[in-house]
Amino acid sequence: MTAHRFSPGDVVVRREVLRGEVWFGCPTICVEDSPDLLALYLPTGAEFGFPQSGVFPCGRHPWETAGHRSWWGHGKLMLQRPGEAHSVDVFWTGPDRDFVGWYFNLQDPVRRTPIGVDTLDHELDLWWAADADRYVWKDVEMFAQRLVEGRYPGMGDAIQAEGDRIAALLDAGERWWDPAWAKWQPDPTWSAPPLPAGWEQVPPAR
Repeated sequence: MTAHRFSPGDVVVRREVLRGEVWFGCPTICVEDSPDLLALYLPTGAEFGFPQSGVFPCGRHPWETAGHRSWWGHGKLMLQRPGEAHSVDVFWTGPDRDFVGWYFNLQDPVRRTPIGVDTLDHELDLWWAADADRYVWKDVEMFAQRLVEGRYPGMGDAIQAEGDRIAALLDAGERWWDPAWAKWQPDPTWSAPPLPAGWEQVPPAR
């Protein structure tokens, strides 16, 4: 991640790119952009964008087919280190915005664009609830189904290896993120920004 950096409060369009085609986008807000960390906030009500044209060999984005048009519940924070094939997402719940857990989201390493970052969710994840003694794997069966569908050609072993690597680090007691993020609060003046016009037309990052 060596391109221009974002400033706190900047709108950063996070897109998913499948086989060279943009197939999803949402507006996030920059919290921190340093040489070691890109922290993005997805606020409540942030709209989801789905391009209406393109070739999608694995079908439309699952959130589009499910009718999801915006982020629901509390906003979430996404912590991404340069070159790593996952983010550490932070979730909260309830009227008092209680910390609920860490979500290890397997994805392509983020690549910068003029309007934000490109990635691709890898379906397989790990979840460590705040009140749990250990993490659990998520969407294992769905990940296997996505491989059958051909969504991740030639990537299955690498995706599984990244999940296993994260699990081994957690088993060893490693914490490569700052636990203080659990107490982070968004700027009260922030609201869900709209997607900029033409967001889907910006060429995917290579």
